Amino acid sequence: MHSMTLEQLRATVGAGGVTGVTLKGQGGGFFVEIATRSGQAAFLSKARSTEPRRFGNPTSALIVLRDVGIAVAQLDATNWNPDEKDMTRSRQNRAEAMRSAHEAAAYNQWLASEIQASIDDPRPSIPHDEVIAEMDATIAALPKKKRS
Repeated sequence: MHSMTLEQLRATVGAGGVTGVTLKGQGGGFFVEIATRSGQAAFLSKARSTEPRRFGNPTSALIVLRDVGIAVAQLDATNWNPDEKDMTRSRQNRAEAMRSAHEAAAYNQWLASEIQASIDDPRPSIPHDEVIAEMDATIAALPKKKRS
């Protein structure tokens, strides 16, 4: 069976080369199987590989198919098992990853501005040894109860 990217599918549909499409359930997801006029079957693949494009939700697959001009499709749920759905790629996990990325970007921006403010500070620099000696003295001056 051959693979076909979304752009290849769009071109094949436009040329009238697709005779039918089946959403095939496999495990916890769905794959798109394409029947062509040449008699060769193909499956929808990812954009930059020959790996099959997997849809966790048949609605997502139908939206893609409608977008390329396919309005009629068959559904084969024989080997579909919703209990096998890969939840590591869910919207909630994606949202958490994006939230973490935004927090990291905000922290990096804050840190860069702090560093730039330090560089731009016109006051003279204090040698490291002096800062450490001053901190040691401050710590030593604290009551023993607060230090533990």
